[in-house]
Amino acid sequence: MRIALGVEYYGTPFRGWQSQAGGGTVQDVLEAALAVIAGQSVGTMCAGRTDAGVHATQQVVHFDAPVDRPLTAWVRGVNTHLPDGVAVRWAQPVGDNFHARFSARGRRYRYLLLNRPQRPGLWQGRVGWFHLPLDLAAMQDACGRLLGEHDFSAFRAAQCQAKSPIKTVSAASVRQCGSMFVFDFAATAFLHHMVRNLVGTLVHVGKGARAADWVDELLQMQDRKLAAPTFSPDGLYFRGPVYEAQWNLPEPVDDFLDGMLK
Repeated sequence: MRIALGVEYYGTPFRGWQSQAGGGTVQDVLEAALAVIAGQSVGTMCAGRTDAGVHATQQVVHFDAPVDRPLTAWVRGVNTHLPDGVAVRWAQPVGDNFHARFSARGRRYRYLLLNRPQRPGLWQGRVGWFHLPLDLAAMQDACGRLLGEHDFSAFRAAQCQAKSPIKTVSAASVRQCGSMFVFDFAATAFLHHMVRNLVGTLVHVGKGARAADWVDELLQMQDRKLAAPTFSPDGLYFRGPVYEAQWNLPEPVDDFLDGMLK
């Protein structure tokens, strides 16, 4: 039976999602916990790999269960064997043709940026930080220029393995909640470091270093060296993939993020 899981994690202690030599990734600890419940090794596939330090409110994972267990075992049982900062929120059977990555029709990210002279203390690791004042209207203007289908080579990491830099962005916005700026992005898919590179460029606009139409120039020039530096992973949250209704998977509940912004 194929099982889909909704997983949340605090990414700061981990070396990213994808398993690698030496361990220390979210995939490593999740598969180890699943193996305890299954009594044998279990391999997983995720909807979107996240970098070191990046968080997730709803990472969707699928695996083929080698044994029959109640769904509660794949949630409470697995959580018993996971380290602090990682938790399975739900488990649901899906058809054998479901794939956490390839069945997704879109993906969503949020970036939280604390904008004040003092660095974060209480929210260290959970928010990005910029010390100079930022112009909300200028960043909103720049966000609007990202919408639609573009070649995002200017926002692509050198080590990106995507076959094409052309992506369709369906949402790009920024709003202010007190001293916090909240950036939201949705697209068919994202390039490696794309969101962090977008945030870096938007902050550059917000601090007055460049005008909003700089984004148009970057999209046209398609040169990563011309854009702003990659921003910190601390404030980046993978909010989950978008699937067709036929899979009947739970919608993400961002209770942590929403609670921070009240």
